[in-house]
Amino acid sequence: MTSWTEGRRPITIAILAMGGEGGGVLADWIVAVGQGAGFFAQTTSVAGVAQRTGATVYYVELYPAGEGGGVRAEPVLSLFPTPGEVDVVIASELMEAGRAVQRGFTTPDRTTLIASTNRVYSMDEKLALGDGRVDSAGLLDAARLGSKRLVAADFNALARQAGSVISASLFGALAGCGVVPVERSRFEDAIRAAGKGVEASLRAFAAGYDAAQEPVPTPAPAPAPGPGAVPITLLTRRPVDPEEAAAQSEEQRRREVAESDPESLVGPALRGRVQRVVADFPASARDMLLQGIVRTAVYQDTAYTDRYLDRVARVVPLDPEDAAGLVTETARHAALWMTYQDTIHVAHQKIRRRRLAGVRAEAGAEDDTQLVDVKEYLHPQVEEITDTLPTALGRRLAASKGFAKVVGKVTRDGIVVNTTGIVGYSMLWTMAHGRPLRPRSLRFGREQEAIDAWLDHAVRLGATDPALAREVVECQRVLKGYGATHEHGRESFALLMEAVDAFTGSDDDAARLARLRTAALADEDGATLRAALGQRAVAAVRSVG
Repeated sequence: MTSWTEGRRPITIAILAMGGEGGGVLADWIVAVGQGAGFFAQTTSVAGVAQRTGATVYYVELYPAGEGGGVRAEPVLSLFPTPGEVDVVIASELMEAGRAVQRGFTTPDRTTLIASTNRVYSMDEKLALGDGRVDSAGLLDAARLGSKRLVAADFNALARQAGSVISASLFGALAGCGVVPVERSRFEDAIRAAGKGVEASLRAFAAGYDAAQEPVPTPAPAPAPGPGAVPITLLTRRPVDPEEAAAQSEEQRRREVAESDPESLVGPALRGRVQRVVADFPASARDMLLQGIVRTAVYQDTAYTDRYLDRVARVVPLDPEDAAGLVTETARHAALWMTYQDTIHVAHQKIRRRRLAGVRAEAGAEDDTQLVDVKEYLHPQVEEITDTLPTALGRRLAASKGFAKVVGKVTRDGIVVNTTGIVGYSMLWTMAHGRPLRPRSLRFGREQEAIDAWLDHAVRLGATDPALAREVVECQRVLKGYGATHEHGRESFALLMEAVDAFTGSDDDAARLARLRTAALADEDGATLRAALGQRAVAAVRSVG
């Protein structure tokens, strides 16, 4: 008799996948393969927190069949993965691979880690005030060091190429890495037995199988960052994600057209502005300026575009060849600030045809044969309402406790607007067409005054230090969000400008301001920035706005 504990153990497989990626289907396929090959097989799952804050962990154990000992005819298999005891970890996204390493599921002495190199950004990355993305190269290095063998590729792209989902290409990678001692045909039979999307799944399976035979991707060398820039490292491998390649190709094409025939990128109403861009601005800033003139025209009108160009033109004499990137960054950040999010702009974005078409595509609705309801869950605040009103009225209502009480009572539970319904769409359409009223609104006047003061700082400093002027321009990055978040951003911005005024003209002023801006983006309430500045004159910021 052979006892369960004599020299044999199950093959343990942990799958970390997010909703809609077919993690449960992948686990079922693995069980089917194991049972077909004579293994005892068991699968369980532990759901993660909503959406991208945590993936579901599917756990599979495959125990080789044989004659049991003692009083039991079957082994007792575990319900959960045990750190240090997992043979295979399958991660549907690179951050999930990093989580597996962090949680101890992968170990250098045992684990084969199959990781897709695509990224779905976590909530922490999205909520960061600055560039909160985790370095992909660092995640890949951690995965390599934390596992016995790393099988890494963009399995999501491979699945899309095949018209399938990532679970199929990951299943192919599991077969290709050879950890489960079962011939390839049994894996393919499991897909056929499922009976859904068989041909597409088999194509994705084959692509994943082949990818498991290829070398692990290596980080591409990152370009040297400019002052205050955040380095971003991309992963390179073959085959290339076709959507990413298309986007890069389109970006390159647009840049080439911007150099050779910029007028073809805009409508007739902006042709004269394009001619001004070509004549009055350095070539290196042309692409950014073209985007800026389109953005400001769509946001308001062509007169607003002229105002945008006038503002950017102020810094051209300070950096005529754009050697310090001052003109390009002013073009970028002036366009962003001038097109701040207000209720008019939000309504316009909600009813855009491209947005509604994207929702239909994401829901998988068939054209003209299926109805899709799009409901917006809104929670307007007093400031968002008063900021859109004419200046005098908005200021009066903003100071009214009675008005605040009424708004709070009406919007306490939020408001649901059906964008695809007649009433909801009409409401948003009416609000979106309030652009002629925007220049007389409370917030518009406040923002324009602040923008001009910001550029005054840059122009004054740029006369002697264009690099410092660029850092002043990039301080616009701290102005984000709405409500309390935006208010904290304004306070941090005011502290940064106050700090600049105290600079004494040393050679490292630009680097000092870049460090302070990084501190301002470290948290929402500005605590890190205040700690970096000390306690001097913090109260002065309360007078802003």
